[in-house]
Amino acid sequence: MSAQIGIVGAGLIGRAWAIVFARSGMSVSLYDVDDGALERARAAIRQSLVDLRGAGLLDEVEVPMGLIRTQSDLALAMKGVEYVQECGPEDVEAKRQIYAELEEVVGEATVLASSTSGISASNFTQHLRHPERCLVAHPVNPPYLIPLVEVSPSPATGEAAVSRTMTLMEQAQQVPILVRKEIQGFILNRLQGALLNEALRLFRDGYVSAEDLDKTVKHGLGLRWSFMGPFETIDLNAPLGVVDYGRRYGPLYHDVDRQRGDDDPWDPATLEELDRSRREQLPSSSLSERQAWRDRTLMALTAHQRNTSSAE
Repeated sequence: MSAQIGIVGAGLIGRAWAIVFARSGMSVSLYDVDDGALERARAAIRQSLVDLRGAGLLDEVEVPMGLIRTQSDLALAMKGVEYVQECGPEDVEAKRQIYAELEEVVGEATVLASSTSGISASNFTQHLRHPERCLVAHPVNPPYLIPLVEVSPSPATGEAAVSRTMTLMEQAQQVPILVRKEIQGFILNRLQGALLNEALRLFRDGYVSAEDLDKTVKHGLGLRWSFMGPFETIDLNAPLGVVDYGRRYGPLYHDVDRQRGDDDPWDPATLEELDRSRREQLPSSSLSERQAWRDRTLMALTAHQRNTSSAE
């Protein structure tokens, strides 16, 4: 695959996207206004590629590294690119400015996609001459290990841009889903948010410790959800499928849902108490070490999943 990819922003997400595209044989132009950030990005990308090779998820390091160039001049960085993955600040006005600048330096056919975690594309693209080529392609961090990408067009986005983005993501070994209508937070973060809101309430109200809550997901829900979605899960959890499951357990879930209040579970007192509990289990000084463990574990899980899929 020889697509020319532009990436705006050399932070965590921008670096991760560079790996996604380069390991699939695509040429990547990584832009950041800060030369120091670009230098740090190259070092971090190389280390991640070395880790991927060590986990058996990559054959060699130098080939993808050779496909990534860095540039602090936006016009030079975006020259000739067919697709841009914007990884700027999670701020509407900042994105409006970035997209106005991008529109001046890319061709009219270039797709402009944002990595935003929750801002709908219409909020920062309506002022453009060509909003029809703009959309959101929201990854899960890090995207070179977790392949889901939420493709969320605005009402102004053309079908060609959507189709090209979906195809490109598949070629880049990602798993794209289409968000059919704009909604704040898209799909994954709304699902994650529902679980987090309930988890915080259960912890806050004294029903469970933080450690046992994590055990519930890690050793319960998470095991099933690592290879099945919630709909397939309930379809398989009743003798006659999803309608049968609904008859058996729907009243329970309906009652539970009515018991939830509309209060804010993210209040400072709850978060401070949760932080105290977490720091007992993991001191702040060990966070980066545990993050590295998380990534190595994800690599091992990804390798296992690939081996399992190839054996089917």
